[in-house]
Amino acid sequence: MKRTTPAALLAIALVGTLATGCAGDATHVTVTVGYQSRTINTATAGTLLRSLGYFERELAAQGRRDGVSYKVDWQDYATGAPITAQMTAGKIDIGSMGDFPLLINAARGKQLGRPTHLVSVTGYNLRGALNTVVTPPQSTLRSLKDLKGKKVSTSVGSAADGTLVRALQRAGLDADKDIRKLNQQPSVGASALQAGSADALSQFVAWPGLLVFQDKAKALYDGAELDLPTFHGVTVREDFAEKRPKVLDAFLTAQIEATKYLNEHPVRAAEKVADATGLPPEVVYLYNGSGGIATFDPAVKPQLVSALKKDVPVLRSAKLVGDVDVDSFVDDGPVKRVYGKEYAERLAAAPGTSRGEVWLKGEESTRPFDSPAALLKFVAGHKDRVRAAYVPDATTGTRWYADKAVWVQDGKEPRPFVTASAARAYIRAHPGARTVSYATALEQTS
Repeated sequence: MKRTTPAALLAIALVGTLATGCAGDATHVTVTVGYQSRTINTATAGTLLRSLGYFERELAAQGRRDGVSYKVDWQDYATGAPITAQMTAGKIDIGSMGDFPLLINAARGKQLGRPTHLVSVTGYNLRGALNTVVTPPQSTLRSLKDLKGKKVSTSVGSAADGTLVRALQRAGLDADKDIRKLNQQPSVGASALQAGSADALSQFVAWPGLLVFQDKAKALYDGAELDLPTFHGVTVREDFAEKRPKVLDAFLTAQIEATKYLNEHPVRAAEKVADATGLPPEVVYLYNGSGGIATFDPAVKPQLVSALKKDVPVLRSAKLVGDVDVDSFVDDGPVKRVYGKEYAERLAAAPGTSRGEVWLKGEESTRPFDSPAALLKFVAGHKDRVRAAYVPDATTGTRWYADKAVWVQDGKEPRPFVTASAARAYIRAHPGARTVSYATALEQTS
């Protein structure tokens, strides 16, 4: 049997390396993009972007300039972990995922000799409201402390897992010792919650909102109570970015255009994402709509980078990563290059203030309201026409469904809350305030 020499082994390895990733020859190139269709605050780098065809349009224009025929291979995943696995294997060029998975992406890339970089942001929330802990509708659990000894489903290493760990710590509980954590994909965890094999579910957008909308869950903990930024972003393999910078520019240009489309046509964008994912448009709009839970801006804001650095110890304590050099992982050079002079303006831009909105049946735009009382009065007068009504939590500002919120009557003012525990905390601090049903809140304003 002929022995394979070290030189031959190296040659084989090099051939294998060259054969993966951005496939094709000099004139035909396939760009592989990993995304999460149902993680809808990545829509501007995934579901919506794919639906609009902007990346293909930009690549076609680039192809006319450089004589290359480009093709996009969109690969859909449930979480960020498999995208990272494929990227570090050289099989995905560009991917989008949440903040905690991004750090794992950075760590794995460096460990395996395929470094990656965070190059843009999709959706973010500066308080952390993109993650929520929910329980079955009939659950008697009243707060996070009640989770002691209970089974809680989450996706280990995800942003929602990070929220769970931190929230439990603040409640005086240890996520490794005081609960029975079930490491499950979102859809599996949702089924476990409904089947009764999980007492609670900690997940990222859009799973909590979907389950509550379907009357299959109620909110136990609003991630915004942590008051720590959470976001999703775009990561790219370093070797790909260096070899094909124009392709990366085309992607970021397309993402910026998709972001503009979402911000200028929020209802239409929500319906496009709903059509592509099977999610109800009302759920998509809760998160991605005008004044929704997620703010979309590709700029890599300093607040988000700072939050990423604070995430590292959480993942390190869970032994999911070692030290991660966030500064070397973050590279906003490409998106800054694409934006040009506008980038400084984008960095300084603040998220809009969440407000009440009503979406009437048959209408292609929503109606804004400056107060819960004004919204309730309008809903009471248009009950048969209301498709969805959204209100901001009185404490955190997290937008929620008006008919699923916990309502508190404080004098003449109705105040909505995402969770019952937040409503109780408000009542304790405001003698005379009391909880009322949604029907009662409507009656008192009509």
